[in-house]
Amino acid sequence: MVGRSVRRATDDAAHDDADRRAGMTTSDEDRKKAATEAARWLVSLEEDPDDASLRARFDAWLATSPVNAVAWRHTAEIYDLMEKVPPAHAEHWRRRAGARDRIASLQGRDMPALRQARPAGPPRRRRLIVAAVMAMAACLAVVLLPSVLLWLEADHVTSTAEQRSLALQDGSTIRLAPDSAVAIDYTADRRLVRLIRGEAFFDVAAMPSRPFRVVARNLTVTVLGTHFDVRLGEDEAVVAVRQGRVNVGPASTPARRAATERLDAGNWMRIDRSGAVRRGTVPPNEVGAWLDGQIVARDRRLSDVVDDLRRYYAGMIVLADRQFGEQAVSGVYNVADPVAAMRAVVGAHGGVVHQVSPWIIVVSGS
Repeated sequence: MVGRSVRRATDDAAHDDADRRAGMTTSDEDRKKAATEAARWLVSLEEDPDDASLRARFDAWLATSPVNAVAWRHTAEIYDLMEKVPPAHAEHWRRRAGARDRIASLQGRDMPALRQARPAGPPRRRRLIVAAVMAMAACLAVVLLPSVLLWLEADHVTSTAEQRSLALQDGSTIRLAPDSAVAIDYTADRRLVRLIRGEAFFDVAAMPSRPFRVVARNLTVTVLGTHFDVRLGEDEAVVAVRQGRVNVGPASTPARRAATERLDAGNWMRIDRSGAVRRGTVPPNEVGAWLDGQIVARDRRLSDVVDDLRRYYAGMIVLADRQFGEQAVSGVYNVADPVAAMRAVVGAHGGVVHQVSPWIIVVSGS
């Protein structure tokens, strides 16, 4: 079993209990932060195996919280696994002898000496490998652990590249995009849908006595009958109207209950996690273009388009350069071939798409 080599002198049941405690009491942001830090510790300890001060700081970080300990174990398991996977492209990968023993030594209490040699290969290749490890660690911390809770919370969930049409009891229809989830709450006097993840297109049957509401993180959309799209990104929630009109505002709190705005066909609104609002317009027929297998971008951040393409790729896409992801992108991209679409998006701005394994893509600015 893959994980055994990195769990010497430990008890699996204790690990499982640590996973449960960390998963139940920790936010997604904390898990992602711990996963990223664990991957960086892995690289730092390989580069300077004899640095006693570095080792002491690592010990202190590991002991700080159960979340850090779980993140480190997951990162070690991933690194162990990657040693066993043949490379998709040899120029991006090189086997590292003794990786399993080095990780095991850090996982154990006695902390024997690490291998003296630094990892082989040029800096760019090493950055790709580090990005891959970080991506998989973050996936385990932020995607796999909360997924059980997602299935309990959601009424409908789609997988990678899957679209689903949901016919509601009032005649309304929800088109659920890939890698998305919704919870539906209908009562005699209200129609409420909560977008938990991803994106959905709504075709709402008119019922003046029962307004239709969609809640997506920190925004609420209220309609009587219309066609509109709602998308949850990593840092923002976006609503766009194809037909009719909607009222949009922050999710209801006593201090902000009246802060709503009307959007007509072709209008869109974006609210980020801080509550900052942006508005704009698009041709109405471009709203929900994903229904026809397209991503239409008009001055969108490259990172947002990458997020959209992730839902169609059966693996992981890592954006290694955050600044590169801030560039504005315009174009029409076919999601039937997400890798080709990714190359088109990135290549137009001087970036490179590295397929470092059959299931990991790393996007960098050069």
